[in-house]
Amino acid sequence: MKLPSPKILLYMGLMVHSVCPAQVVGPRTLNMQQVVQLAQENSISAMSNRNTFAAQYWSYRSYRAELLPSLNLSANLAQFNRSLVQLQDYQTGALSYRANYNMSNDATLYFSQNVPWTGGTVSLSTSLQRLDQYSPARLTTYYAQPVYLSYMQSLWGYNRFKWNKQTEPKQYEVAKRQYIENMEQVSQTAVMYFWNYVSARENYERAVKSFEDSKRLFEAGQTRFAMGTITRDQLMQIEVSMLNDSLSLSSVQVNLRSALNRLCSYIGYNEDTELNLQIDYDIPDITLDYDDVLERALENSSFRLSQEISYIETDRSIAQAKSNRGISASVNARFGMSGSADRLGDTFVQLKDQEVVGISLSIPIVDWGLARGRVRMAEAQAQTTRNRLEQSMIDYRQDLLTQVMQFNNQRSQCEIAARAAQLAEDSYQLALQNFGSGSMTMTQLDQLKQKRDNALSSYVSNVANFWNYYFGIRKTTLYDYENGIDISAEFDKIVK
Repeated sequence: MKLPSPKILLYMGLMVHSVCPAQVVGPRTLNMQQVVQLAQENSISAMSNRNTFAAQYWSYRSYRAELLPSLNLSANLAQFNRSLVQLQDYQTGALSYRANYNMSNDATLYFSQNVPWTGGTVSLSTSLQRLDQYSPARLTTYYAQPVYLSYMQSLWGYNRFKWNKQTEPKQYEVAKRQYIENMEQVSQTAVMYFWNYVSARENYERAVKSFEDSKRLFEAGQTRFAMGTITRDQLMQIEVSMLNDSLSLSSVQVNLRSALNRLCSYIGYNEDTELNLQIDYDIPDITLDYDDVLERALENSSFRLSQEISYIETDRSIAQAKSNRGISASVNARFGMSGSADRLGDTFVQLKDQEVVGISLSIPIVDWGLARGRVRMAEAQAQTTRNRLEQSMIDYRQDLLTQVMQFNNQRSQCEIAARAAQLAEDSYQLALQNFGSGSMTMTQLDQLKQKRDNALSSYVSNVANFWNYYFGIRKTTLYDYENGIDISAEFDKIVK
């Protein structure tokens, strides 16, 4: 949709030129979309978003790694021991001290695998030990376990793998969507800085024009005063208006520089960069349907997934509290072969079986209701969380409805503001002519100028609000309504 452009925008031109702090480069011509792109590439916020996602990615990789088998080697090398040790005669019970003079070396290669379905851990290992005895006689002994299989399992306990399987993939998906949402926030902020600068530039250009008009009026007033067609009081009013315009010009110059610095800083420019901004007051002809926006928001954004994770976490907290209540048990089973000999080759000749199986129990007799209280507390906290999540869903829908209404209404607001700005400019220009012919007072002219300024500022502000609402909707739905596509990101490049 092409909005009518007020006449005052003609003297602004399509190109706004200024000097922006940055690297010394040639003039850069940027439109709003290019400013957004630069912000997503160079802003500190964008860099922080990428680092945050990378951290979440590696957290997910760690979870995946826990589900994969691991191979490890442990060794104790050159363990030298020369000391006195206390010994007790098994027949008489007499205690004595003997010299212990030896060196040991051992190595274990083990393969382990977590079992997510049960929460247990299975491992397969092989080990070899050498013991060199130096006193009272020189002796070398080897001990080997060629194959050793073990399994550890908690019975009726809390299985963190089971719960992580439900939450971790969702957490990673939430991280992806939150990254895109955060980058859309960067876009929204860049658009705000862009239009803040446009507004400041428009105010500056208008202040320059008003000061020039005031000077011409004052010069004409001096001529008319000399001719006796106006009084000294009228001339003084014209001069006061000119001085006020001069003060206003100085103020808007500071505001312009400040807005310029913020924009350039955000898109990664430093000193001495020439920046040309292409200002386009056209807005897309888009009307949103609430049901469609809600569906896209729930489907694409991180909100619903975060809700699902929160519900799972409430159940997890209850399950963990219940696992610590009542009887707890674990099973430990080990099966393997072992051998010992004075020569390495003989160690593997006559291997002997090894079997160890056991169940460990822990039975609370009296805990004064501690475990039961923890379960009740977890259940109460879980219910509180569920109530909060239900309320947040209601608030989310209502906020989204407000966003849609604001966006749809803003388009007509821009049209009205554009028409009002045009009329206010026409009225002011006509007033200038009437003042020159003596049919309008300075007070009346100043009033019309103020109305003109307010109307033009309102117009720019309404266009800025339109884009702010638009990018807010984009951030909520992760959908580009201009091009009709979902917003995505190249996550593989981020984690390289």
